[in-house]
Amino acid sequence: MRGAKNLVWVVIAAAGALAYGVITRLVRPGERINALWLVVAAACTYLCAYRFYSAFLAAKVFALDDRRRTPAVRLADGRDFHATNKWVLFGHHFAAIAGAGPLIGPVLAAQFGYLPGALWILVGAVFAGAVHDFVVLVASVRRNGCSLAEIARAEIGPVAGLAASFAILFIIVVALAGLGLAVVNALAHSPWGTFTIACTIPIALLMGLYLYKIRYGKVVETTAIGVTLLVAAVLLGHEIVGSRLEPYFVLSRGSLVWAMAIYGFTASVLPVWLLLCPRDYLSTYMKIGTILLLAVGIIVLAPELRMPAVTRFAAGQGPVIPGTLFPFMFITIACGAVSGFHSLVGSGTTPKMVSRESECRAIGFGAMLVEGFVSIMALVAASVLVPGDYFAINSTLGADALTGLGFAPERIEELSRLVGTNVAGRPGGAVSLAVGMASVFAALPGMKHLMAYWYNFALMFEALFILTTVDTGTRVARFLVQEMAGKIYRPLGRHGWLPGTLATSFFVVAAWGLLISSGSISTIWPMFGVANQLLAALALAVGTTVLIKMRKVRYAPVTFVPLCFMAVMTLTASYQLVGRFWRLAAAEPDKALTHHFDAVLVLLMAGLAVIILADSAIKWWLLLTGRRPLTTSEVPFEEASKPGGEGPAVLAAGARACAGQE
Repeated sequence: MRGAKNLVWVVIAAAGALAYGVITRLVRPGERINALWLVVAAACTYLCAYRFYSAFLAAKVFALDDRRRTPAVRLADGRDFHATNKWVLFGHHFAAIAGAGPLIGPVLAAQFGYLPGALWILVGAVFAGAVHDFVVLVASVRRNGCSLAEIARAEIGPVAGLAASFAILFIIVVALAGLGLAVVNALAHSPWGTFTIACTIPIALLMGLYLYKIRYGKVVETTAIGVTLLVAAVLLGHEIVGSRLEPYFVLSRGSLVWAMAIYGFTASVLPVWLLLCPRDYLSTYMKIGTILLLAVGIIVLAPELRMPAVTRFAAGQGPVIPGTLFPFMFITIACGAVSGFHSLVGSGTTPKMVSRESECRAIGFGAMLVEGFVSIMALVAASVLVPGDYFAINSTLGADALTGLGFAPERIEELSRLVGTNVAGRPGGAVSLAVGMASVFAALPGMKHLMAYWYNFALMFEALFILTTVDTGTRVARFLVQEMAGKIYRPLGRHGWLPGTLATSFFVVAAWGLLISSGSISTIWPMFGVANQLLAALALAVGTTVLIKMRKVRYAPVTFVPLCFMAVMTLTASYQLVGRFWRLAAAEPDKALTHHFDAVLVLLMAGLAVIILADSAIKWWLLLTGRRPLTTSEVPFEEASKPGGEGPAVLAAGARACAGQE
């Protein structure tokens, strides 16, 4: 039996190697590349990575032990700390981390050609993204679910902790505003999408009550009910268009901002089991189901990749992204390969719901691999379009200008007619992704006349994909604000104190809601890519410190190597981005103030990152030379027993420890 299993893995590895040979043109270089080879490369890479690399990390590096009690059991309060079914929590975690990045980033990065982005997603998601998510989740679970900023303060020092707190708060507010703006743009005047997404809220409430109050622990029954109602909502949403109910779901931009703010506040305040976790779990089925359907379509149709392996824009001056391939391709793909935002979820809501340590492997490492697969599917959807049509959608250049660049549009008018709206000159990635997905779906047998249906479905899917990050991100930001405010006024640091929860939730929602309403976030969005990757580097620095203090120096390269790459790449991008903003300020005097402000913000972020990295390097030197003891903030090992709360004394002690008050 063992020999048969080994043979299966040899076959998978061989298939993956062949796929890499084909997509890099080392094998059969004269043939056009079939999109199926990218799917095979991704599937084989991620299967092998999970089976072998994640097992190595779980057993040797982190030494996961189910006998150790998790904060979800030890500090159970029924609101934030709540032991959750492994697959329900996987759904919540995946829905929370998989926002706009894995969909939009690879689509925009296709400007450089399909090959650079594909290789970074395949390799980066395994050795950078999944490791990053795994180490942060384990570190937080073993520290009472503390945030990344608190872990940095406890393990590296107060300077790094303070810098990390401000850096993280800035990044998360900008990220939520950017993601929220993407949802607003996707749902504005879209009754079908608005109706379907609105329906997911009462469906999630029903699932939460059914699973924890009516039929406790019946995950299969709850899933069947939720998925059935979700499918019904999708189908009914199509019927809303043109009906008497349509005016109620045609919301303006301002109305959508208010609706999102109310939802974000509510999801942040209510118990996690009642709304946020069931809704994210439900959304995950639609996310993964749609991506699997796209993968099936690619396997059945085997479409040709029309985008060149590497385009002329790798050297810069592209119509979508003006920068060069290095470093801006990595910054653009962002969450598709590695994302600092994931560290906020992995040290926010998720560690407070993990029932057993062994589940961190599937949730931390596995969810990132699934996100990598989503990124590959998005890249394929963009790369099967005619390059001229791709650039016509994602830039404002006319047909003559694109023809002069060597990418003449061919089917842009036909595509506009098929989807029922003009798709030319719609930059941002969302529209081209929807067109690419709709093209694949509509090419399936009997689906050609449903092109417009699939296009609108894809736009709604993107909005649903992103919105699940907004609700979890708001809650994570609330945790961070409570930790910071708790040092000024101690009751604010208690998660169970309702006035503090309401006040900090309102502060976070008001911050990102104001940015969306002002519309200035569109000028800040390029900085989010840099800030997000800088945060990933900081999280890997914290992870390296944790491994050193665990006396696992021999395994520290698993975090230190990707840390070095991320630091060099993102600081280079910061330098180039600041120069770009200064040049724009000189070229556009009427917007000089905005561009100067953007440049200062990038410098601030890069400066905070340098402070944290320098402080970390000093701490490593002191630890490795024996000048500082290998003390850690990790909670002492406690044998697992029956789940349940531990009483107010232990709960209060855990809350104080996480807030840095002990």
